[in-house]
Amino acid sequence: MALQVPLVLGGSIPSSPSILDLSSSQWTLSNPAMEISIPARFPSYAHLDLYANHVIGNPEYALNEFNLRWVWKQNWTYTTQIEDLSPDYDQTFLLFQGLDTFTTIQLCGQHVAYTNNQFRQYHFNVTDRPQIAEAISKEPGQPDLPSNAGSIFVIPHREFMRKEQNDFGWDWGPAFAPAGPWQPAFVVQLNREQQHVHPRNALIDIYRDGQRNNLLPDQSQPWVVNASIDYIGEPIDNPWLTFVLKDAMNQTVADGAFRNITSVPGVVTGMTTIPDDTVDLWWPIGMGSQTLYWLTIRVSDQKNSTVASVTRRVGFRTIVLNELPVPEEEIAVGVAPGNHWHFEINGRPFFAKGSNFIPPDAFWPRVTPQRIRSLFAAAIAGNQNMLRVWASGAYSPDYIYDAADETGILLWSEFEFGDALYPVDQGFLDNVYEEAVYQVRRVNHHPSLAYWTGGNELEILQLYLAKKAAPGKFPRIRADYETLFLSVLFPAVFENSRSISYAPSSTSNGFISLNFTDAPYMPQRYGKLEPGHIYGDTDYYEYDSSLAFNNSAYPIGWFANEFGYHSMPALQTWQEYVPESELFFNSTTVIYRNRRYPPGGLDINYPATSEGMVEMTLTAQRWYPTPMKTDPIANFSAWCWTTQVFQADYYGAQIQFYRRGSGFPQRTLGSLYWQLEDQWAAPTWAGIDRAGRWKILHYRAKDLYSNVIISPFWNVTTRRLELWVTSDLWEEVHGTVDARWYTWEGEEVNLDGGLRGKEVTVGALNSTKIFATMPDGNASNLIMRTNVTVAGKLPNSEEVATFHQTNWFHATPLSQANLVDPGLQLTHHEEAAMFTVTAASGVSAWTWLDTPAGVVVAFEDNGFWLTKGEPRRLGYRVIQDDTGGDWINKVTIQSLWDNTLAD
Repeated sequence: MALQVPLVLGGSIPSSPSILDLSSSQWTLSNPAMEISIPARFPSYAHLDLYANHVIGNPEYALNEFNLRWVWKQNWTYTTQIEDLSPDYDQTFLLFQGLDTFTTIQLCGQHVAYTNNQFRQYHFNVTDRPQIAEAISKEPGQPDLPSNAGSIFVIPHREFMRKEQNDFGWDWGPAFAPAGPWQPAFVVQLNREQQHVHPRNALIDIYRDGQRNNLLPDQSQPWVVNASIDYIGEPIDNPWLTFVLKDAMNQTVADGAFRNITSVPGVVTGMTTIPDDTVDLWWPIGMGSQTLYWLTIRVSDQKNSTVASVTRRVGFRTIVLNELPVPEEEIAVGVAPGNHWHFEINGRPFFAKGSNFIPPDAFWPRVTPQRIRSLFAAAIAGNQNMLRVWASGAYSPDYIYDAADETGILLWSEFEFGDALYPVDQGFLDNVYEEAVYQVRRVNHHPSLAYWTGGNELEILQLYLAKKAAPGKFPRIRADYETLFLSVLFPAVFENSRSISYAPSSTSNGFISLNFTDAPYMPQRYGKLEPGHIYGDTDYYEYDSSLAFNNSAYPIGWFANEFGYHSMPALQTWQEYVPESELFFNSTTVIYRNRRYPPGGLDINYPATSEGMVEMTLTAQRWYPTPMKTDPIANFSAWCWTTQVFQADYYGAQIQFYRRGSGFPQRTLGSLYWQLEDQWAAPTWAGIDRAGRWKILHYRAKDLYSNVIISPFWNVTTRRLELWVTSDLWEEVHGTVDARWYTWEGEEVNLDGGLRGKEVTVGALNSTKIFATMPDGNASNLIMRTNVTVAGKLPNSEEVATFHQTNWFHATPLSQANLVDPGLQLTHHEEAAMFTVTAASGVSAWTWLDTPAGVVVAFEDNGFWLTKGEPRRLGYRVIQDDTGGDWINKVTIQSLWDNTLAD
């Protein structure tokens, strides 16, 4: 990609720095070899501008990912003319917030720079003046890695480019490999005589006095605010810093001067202390209020003239990943020995409930704050308090952290490395260090920032595969891994922040020791893992669906950060991106858009992608009535829906297992499933599809992420059914449990194992077994309905609330169950914006309200079970409506029994 910028100077007398947003200029995208020259936007990508000018079709439609590969193989030039710049400034800079990825920049026909990192901010003083990744991979000195060192999803050699890794394809997304100026850019004009400078970045680090990364702070200590301003311009002589802290009502709560001022060219730093009782704490959603303040920092020179100022919205909180050894006093009360692995907010452990967040679009310039807020609203409605912002995408823009700050979503953030072994030549390491320092400093002030990891599946997968494939090379491979993730990224975090925890890889065994001198971090994998001791977090993927509900196979750990299974999006979403002739389960388009399993290269790999389709087919046939509808579109829709039922069922079993673990010796305190959302229409692990429609998974997770739940667990070995009540509240709760057996016709059966009004007490952040029975064959083709109702205090409040949840158990697989027509009835109450659903003649399994094309609606609940005669009133929220409200008259209702019907 090339950027060409001619200047046209006007004339004016400067009284302050001049900042020109290049988004306001008229841009052209061109490729002379292809005789293409079209208007362009900025920021943008070549794909988007070609689509906007009708040169190409919608990149996401049908098989256009394959048809448009010529785009990423070409060089593209963005050109503009900058007018009305003043000649009276004696310094001019170009400031780029994001260039993707290999660029040549020219100004007035003169070369300015080359860039090679999508994730860095670049600034250039311009006052005076072949397939690249493959070529890099073949340069002398690149590591001799085993052939499986980097997972090749579609386009190879991604690990040699500092570019969004999933741009090259992943097992849930396309491979467009877009190029372009993906973030804003500016022309900055300054004047030396007036000591003009321009802040380009700012670090604000808020922590408790004496706090160090990865260690638990003393919550009684005052707050320290460390501020560091990165600026463009001449060095400031003897600068000093002052601050004003204001609340949301614009009232000043603290002000004063910073102390310990240090200054080097381009950076000025200072610190101050704020008493603990001056500010209120920021809490995640469900644990307290999201109190935010505005912090303005002024940089002054010797004449007390303001030369720069920055304002950031901040929150006061501590968030630590506790990986410290389990103390003896906890072991004495039943906690397993080993090392903890859980988060603590403001000194309090909590259960992290949530999912994994991927780039929400294949083209970042299309992502809007509104899109992010819609996704966060869905996460919060789904009772989630944490999202793992997965590595191998792009670093989240500030507006994503802004939305998280406001809504109380914690963001586990990662450096952009994943599923590969990366080069360690000095040029690459220097480039990455600058990238990491910029990103850490840019986002550190956000209270929603929960954690930094070096990357995705590096320790648990890539090192494991490398050792298995090339044991002789493994010492060198491990040393290279440590060079990047311990010797480069670790200091990039620790040198710039004392408020955030870091680990080199997601899913790991934690560490043996931590200090701040010679060897700050010693990974646990080098130590001997003692039998019976618990270390680290877990991920789990099992695609043999016959094992899906065998909870004895689920991993035991302190925290579950990835697990899942793929399913199809809704028919209505497929219809937006696939021609009607291809709307059947194993059509060419559907199969080629499926990336479970990835093709492993540019060629279409039919056997690989078909294997993933077979897995979904087997789950539907093994566990549920198989759709056999005569209408092909209706049959396709039923198959898509049934894959979603399995996904929700399977995730539900695991979420309950991990939540129950809070009462087990390993004290599991986290469940983040894979994944929250989609970036295109395809079979994926998402709970929200490309069009924003909630799959059944999102509703099921919402139910099971409630504060208090009741869960049945069937032990396949002992054939014992257990009931557990789990609470993630911070105080003990008391209430009652009701459990009854029913036939599919909805008649109650007096079977041993029923409970009515049993009193229950659950400890804080804990689980309690309330019942165990041996139904053996007595429960065949019967269903147990369980309810729990408890009263407890809301976190950080004296308010007492009632918590109620319902769950179901069936001993017989639903594919073999004697399902009956539940006689579903649906009524809309226009005045209350509600629907009522009733099962008139039997038990309704996986009751589903389906909406027509053209509308996206989030119901209060969906995919639920009903007993005979039980009415369920459901409110709803319209996310998008292109039907003018007519969708209300076209809502349909179905259950799993409908799979047995031909029409």
